[in-house]
Amino acid sequence: MTVRTLCRLVAVVLAITVVQPLSAQFPQKFENLQVFPKDIHPDTLNRIMRGFTMALSVRCQFCHVEREGAPAGGGSGGGLNFDFFKDDKDNKKIARLMLRMADSINTRFLASIPNRDDPPTNVTCMTCHRGLSTPGTIETVLLRTTARAGVDSAIARYRVLRNEMATGRYNFTEQPVSEVARSLAQQGRHADAVKLLEMLQEFYPNSVNIDYQIAELHLAGGNRDQGIARLRAVLAKNPNDRRAQQRLQQLGVQP
Repeated sequence: MTVRTLCRLVAVVLAITVVQPLSAQFPQKFENLQVFPKDIHPDTLNRIMRGFTMALSVRCQFCHVEREGAPAGGGSGGGLNFDFFKDDKDNKKIARLMLRMADSINTRFLASIPNRDDPPTNVTCMTCHRGLSTPGTIETVLLRTTARAGVDSAIARYRVLRNEMATGRYNFTEQPVSEVARSLAQQGRHADAVKLLEMLQEFYPNSVNIDYQIAELHLAGGNRDQGIARLRAVLAKNPNDRRAQQRLQQLGVQP
């Protein structure tokens, strides 16, 4: 699949899924096209650009330069207030790289998969971005927020994002927070890791895995009694949990 074919595929998909037009009115003559075909139809390019704004939850000015004196956000003049040919913004240059990357993935790497789906599954902007201008995971958000503002801020951020979980932008299963807690524990930040897991247990109160991980964190931090209490909590939920039984025996405590 060439970039031209990819553009046509994206345009067809967006024509089906996107019904609200952008305010921007495209010029009829394009300049400085470096990835898209030079003869691409304005409606096709408009639909593709519309898809970018949806996949990243951004507006045209995220990549394009607004003309001096233009109304903020593009104004009623829409695309006529943008100098589309200019390459002043890094986001526009990054977008070209991302398009070429997606094309390589679809045409070179995915194309070599044995017994590939027919019609084939391809990556698009939405595959990674899912409504985020910069793709990321909940693990990244929590680790960055903890490093910048502390674990309490990370917990508050998690709660806010979880309220938006219907958007599908992040993975709100147990696993991501569990991984962040392990990362913090490796840094010796056992108390912060426990705080995160205790927050997580509000959403997964029946999880023995969370109890067990908290128990190990308490033990690693020198809190033997609290560790034992958490191991007993595991057995209260699942009396047959062999991990908790064996760990208590290692500590010289009867399960």
